[in-house]
Amino acid sequence: QSGTRLCGGSRCASRPPHSPLPRRHRPSEPPEPLPPPAPAAPAGGAEPPSCPGHRSRTPRRKWQVFPGRNRFYCDGRIMMARQTGVFYLTLVLILLTCGLFFTFDCPFLASTLSPAIPAVGGVLFIFVMGMLLRASFSDPGVLPRASPDEAADLERQIDAAGGSRPAPRTREVLINGQTVKLKYCFTCKIFRPPRASHCSLCDNCVERFDHHCPWVGNCVGRRNYRFFYLFILSLSFLTIFIFAFVITHIILRSNQTGFLGALSLTLSCTVLEVVVCFFSIWSIVGLSGFHTYLISSNQTTNEDIKGSWSTKRGKDNYNPYSYGNILTNCCAALCGPLPPSLIDRRGLIQSDTPQTGSQSNGSSSHTTTQLHSHMVGGAH
Repeated sequence: QSGTRLCGGSRCASRPPHSPLPRRHRPSEPPEPLPPPAPAAPAGGAEPPSCPGHRSRTPRRKWQVFPGRNRFYCDGRIMMARQTGVFYLTLVLILLTCGLFFTFDCPFLASTLSPAIPAVGGVLFIFVMGMLLRASFSDPGVLPRASPDEAADLERQIDAAGGSRPAPRTREVLINGQTVKLKYCFTCKIFRPPRASHCSLCDNCVERFDHHCPWVGNCVGRRNYRFFYLFILSLSFLTIFIFAFVITHIILRSNQTGFLGALSLTLSCTVLEVVVCFFSIWSIVGLSGFHTYLISSNQTTNEDIKGSWSTKRGKDNYNPYSYGNILTNCCAALCGPLPPSLIDRRGLIQSDTPQTGSQSNGSSSHTTTQLHSHMVGGAH
């Protein structure tokens, strides 16, 4: 009959095709998913997580907005001046001269005289390259620029001290009985600590500024002066070492085959080394001697050129930074603790703090004030 069908051998009634099944005969359905909980408000006023599909901004570091004219490499770990062409010339001259020496001279000298010759030369070469790279890649002691709030506060102090007339942009401090002037930097908006100066090439105030050296591609200041001095001193020894043994190589070869017969490819490269060493040895040794004099008297190149402590300025003028002993001055310059960097170039930029060209790099107003007071009160 219509409307009935057999189910497993028994008769059961079937419903019309369009009638809904009773609830007990409906297939089981999965429960509807609950809506996700609302994200909790982040502490500290931070922004909520970005919506799906929204591209999150990568946090920037302070070296990326550094106001000075510097180049940074390896995510801010390496800091150099913007003009680095002469630095690469320095590398080429050292690598070329040493490469020719180890390739064409050392095999003959090691077999004829002593195998210690290439070993000593290798140690000197590694030390020279290490000191060069350390002096070139380090922060020389850059002072942070004042933030807009710090600069405005300093301007109010200057105006209040000047009264009706424009106040002078200098301050005087007493260091070991000698009056020292602190000059105001209109670029960095700070009173520079004693012995600091503004480098016009890097556009930074550098603590204990010595000079800007294009040969190392960086300023030379408080944090890398010892590496610069050890570089030029060891380079002097290396140049004299190569020059002396290259001459020895030429003499020994000439005794064996005659001078004209010794002018082969090997000796041609050796003659090139003699020429390079001869024209560079005078300037390198002279520069090493000059900086040895500066270290022994605890002066900087900047102070010596300006004659800051010369008796021509007055009979009572003297260097307040000298310890009065050559050995103590040398130890203070070469063996003292290395101060930390003040610019925090790898620090992250806060999202709620706009970074401008005149803003400080990781320093607050009291930090800058403490730096100045430390330099004034702790010159010795």
